Amino acid sequence: MKLLSLQRRMARAVMTPLTPSERMRPTAPDGRSMRAVASQIIKPNSRLTSFERLEIYNRQYWFRVLAGLAEDFPGLRAVLGGNRFDRMAQAYLTDCPSQSFTLRNLGSRLESWLRKKPAWTAGRRNLALDMVRLEWADIEAFDGGAEPTLKPEDLASANPAKLRLRLQPYVQLLDLRYPVDDLLLEVRKGDDDTEVASNAFSERHHQKRVSAVAKLKPSPIFLVVHRMDDSVYFRRLHREEFAILSALRSGKPLKAAVESALRASSIPSDERAANVQHWFQTWAVLGWFCRFDGKKSRPHRSTTSQKSKARA
Repeated sequence: MKLLSLQRRMARAVMTPLTPSERMRPTAPDGRSMRAVASQIIKPNSRLTSFERLEIYNRQYWFRVLAGLAEDFPGLRAVLGGNRFDRMAQAYLTDCPSQSFTLRNLGSRLESWLRKKPAWTAGRRNLALDMVRLEWADIEAFDGGAEPTLKPEDLASANPAKLRLRLQPYVQLLDLRYPVDDLLLEVRKGDDDTEVASNAFSERHHQKRVSAVAKLKPSPIFLVVHRMDDSVYFRRLHREEFAILSALRSGKPLKAAVESALRASSIPSDERAANVQHWFQTWAVLGWFCRFDGKKSRPHRSTTSQKSKARA
């Protein structure tokens, strides 16, 4: 058997879902006996059969990916509840198995999958979708690429009518309906506070908070998720700020982006210029704009835990 064929057979066997009792299934997805499959790809030893040796890899794969998904989406777990989240995670990873060398990408298809599988979010659909969008944006912001920051001299001779500003790749823009940013920060704080709360107590607390948020009337919330000094921050925006940044990201020239965002603004006309100036100063200080010289973005490398989140 060629190496590539062996690797593919091994991968299919290892990624086969476990039984409800968390053991390897006796039958492969194609109907073959898993014992026969195991005997073709792994040898027995003096203590374990081929099936038993393969089962170790099968179980450890599933334990690791399920734990990884739970670690990446604690907010969604709080919204759905632990039991429903665990069942959802198994169904999702069965339909959308890992296709990457890194666990970082496990949840890359979760939002689109949940939209196609509304039963998993029944009763809290919009809240759950807002949360999964925020948590994936958080991951993208943490290790997204970075490009050379725009400097004042880069704008010295620019024509505002034609100038196009580019946002850093790691800057994520979200239009939400629920305050999931506050909720996620609270969930993470509770999960980290293991000295004063058991898992059961923590989950009950989460459920009370989630229930309170779910009862709120949906209201537009505009949020940017960005990175600074190896930490991810959530920053709420005015509607007009969000509109300008979204227009710039879509490729609109600076002047057109500002004009379109302010066209239906409730900000008094005599205050708009000062507001826009303040917004751009803030965005520039935070380093959200990058040079338009076509340089390739650099992936972010850090050993800092992405769990250290705050609002800024």
